[in-house]
Amino acid sequence: MAQTRTIKVEALTRVEGEGGLHVRLNGNAIEEVQLSIYEPPRFFEGFLRGRPLEEVPDITARICGICPVAYQMSAVHALELALGVSISPEIRRLRRLLYCGEWIESHGLHMHLLQAPDFFNVASGIELAARFPHEVTRGLKLKKQGNELLEVLGGRAIHPINVAVGGFYRAPQKDEMQKLIPAFEWGLQAAIDATRWVAGFEFPDFERHYEMISVCHPDEYPMNEGRIVSTSGLSIDVSEYEETFAEHHVAHSTALHSLRTSDQSSYHVGPLARVNLNREKLCETSRRVADEVGFITPCFNPFKAIIARGLEVIHAFDEALTILRDYKPFKPSRIPYEHRAGEGCAATEAPRGLIYHRYQVDDQGKVVLAKIVPPTSQNQRQIELDLVDWLPRVLCDDDQRTADECERLIRSYDPCISCSTHFLKLTVDRGGSSDGEPR
Repeated sequence: MAQTRTIKVEALTRVEGEGGLHVRLNGNAIEEVQLSIYEPPRFFEGFLRGRPLEEVPDITARICGICPVAYQMSAVHALELALGVSISPEIRRLRRLLYCGEWIESHGLHMHLLQAPDFFNVASGIELAARFPHEVTRGLKLKKQGNELLEVLGGRAIHPINVAVGGFYRAPQKDEMQKLIPAFEWGLQAAIDATRWVAGFEFPDFERHYEMISVCHPDEYPMNEGRIVSTSGLSIDVSEYEETFAEHHVAHSTALHSLRTSDQSSYHVGPLARVNLNREKLCETSRRVADEVGFITPCFNPFKAIIARGLEVIHAFDEALTILRDYKPFKPSRIPYEHRAGEGCAATEAPRGLIYHRYQVDDQGKVVLAKIVPPTSQNQRQIELDLVDWLPRVLCDDDQRTADECERLIRSYDPCISCSTHFLKLTVDRGGSSDGEPR
């Protein structure tokens, strides 16, 4: 009779929020894998209702301390569509610049302190720094430069307060922008070096041919605008998002799972999806480095998302430098508008992948409905399915070692991970107990 074995990760404490992992085995057969997000619901969509639409960018920024810009940008694009607001080219460029800052700080942190330790079997960025002090210091400096750009454009580095429906409350002065240029010139070269470094890691041989989805713009690397496309040939307008993808409640998670409506299949969003679908739109330097390190696309190995992040950091520095060098103060920094009843939706690319917002507003400028779909919820089911394939390759008698390997795969997705000393608390059910409870 096969022996029942349950591996429980009670708390993923380096994940932004609260979650755990439950794996049930019957002998070596995997019976169940559940990525459990048990953080209490935060009700942002609910308490946005009835609020003035002007408050939405500041409120949605509080959803995430690591990627507030993504929530702000998705919100303002959707609300501007509802109001019929057309922003100026100058505002649009500053919004892309703000997004560059977020990608730099988020990717820089993940590459150097969160995922890189897994490739050297160390428990933390602190331990990694003892072996690679130059590389970890470089990563911290890259993150700092992203935060400094957010502070100049957004008013502060965490939860920016300068983003408004119609543009910005204040456009930066020219000297504020020029002061950033020398550091960003260093940052571009540092990003190239960092990408070369991570591309040299030893990656597991783990390919899964699932559907990857991202925004795609005809002329530029996707951040704020474009159609939604996939590696299977999907190409839809953002207005068709809710016809194509639907959220589902699962009993083991307070976060909804997003699936394709056509066949209830899962999908993957994030930097690997973006690079697979938009490689030719990366800046010339990113494409050159990708060729140099032998990064072949399409790539379906989630562990190699760290290389895709590096290529995006290079692109973000390159584009940021172009905007910084050409910047001239302009007016108005915010396009005026009149309140009217309407509805609008938008999809942008957060560091972790596609993010979707839809709002209805009334003629008094109050929010009637808000719908927000973050990237991590879209990846949850895919992570579970990846673990089903990954576990047979890493399963061993040592439950902690098995749990560590599961952690390694989960972390490759960067599911809103935040810094913390420990990652897992593990309980193990060994033996054939009929009640299924941990012993």
